[in-house]
Amino acid sequence: MKYLSSEQLKTNLSLGKPIEQWLSHQKHDDYTILKWLRIDKEKDPTYSVSYIECFDEGDEDFLDIYEFAPVDPDEPYTINSFSNINEALTFAIDKYQASESRFVAAGMIQEEYKEYLMAR
Repeated sequence: MKYLSSEQLKTNLSLGKPIEQWLSHQKHDDYTILKWLRIDKEKDPTYSVSYIECFDEGDEDFLDIYEFAPVDPDEPYTINSFSNINEALTFAIDKYQASESRFVAAGMIQEEYKEYLMAR
């Protein structure tokens, strides 16, 4: 997996390209919850951190984590907004234990999910 350097993730965000990070999973008796986040550039100068919890509905042939049902359909994700990139990153690290060295470009979260499937 190619993770973005600190400079690359800030460049992506300033250019309006979202970044994402696989956080964890939580197993229950008959289902698993996947946890991940996404940081987007909204209208200048706002950046949003979206925290997502969804059911693990995929397999090696269906990796589209964006299509998985949210745990709470009324609130499929939690969004917090910030005035700059550094505030958004600090929040993601402090609140969700994200790692600045494990962000991927948008769309690559599916590769992270694939690695999770192969490791379980």
